[in-house]
Amino acid sequence: MAIAIGDKIPAASLKIMGDKGPQDISTGEIFPGKKVVLFAVPGAFTPGCTVTHLPGFVVLADKIKDKGVDTIACVAVNDAFVMDAWGKTQNADEILMLGDGNGSFTRALGLELDATGFGMGTRSRRYAMIIEDGVVSYLGVEPAGDIGVSSATAVLEQL
Repeated sequence: MAIAIGDKIPAASLKIMGDKGPQDISTGEIFPGKKVVLFAVPGAFTPGCTVTHLPGFVVLADKIKDKGVDTIACVAVNDAFVMDAWGKTQNADEILMLGDGNGSFTRALGLELDATGFGMGTRSRRYAMIIEDGVVSYLGVEPAGDIGVSSATAVLEQL
């Protein structure tokens, strides 16, 4: 069953790039006591994610943070090396780039995507959430091929 508005973000470990390589970061470090915008993409460097989804959050990061958001985070079923490289190529300095390499966080949310037909294995569905003190207050999950309810503009309108 997929996560829903009013649900608490499950405990999970993700990866970020640290000074000495990939390091763990827990959902317990990211969400409690904070207002967080989390958006997920099916894959770093893929066309819709690179041309539209991530750039929208890069461009609107200041406006989103002006609405009281402590952290903007992007997650994908990719490793920390890929997420870090993608963030650098997209000038995503204001965005916490989270690797969910094994898809365990994505599965815990119930938002996995079967992309085996494209040779990509199990990935994340495209979505965006507003999370306040660890609880989901907005959830926009996209139908295949769309970037609407999970766009930076849509999230900004919900803040």
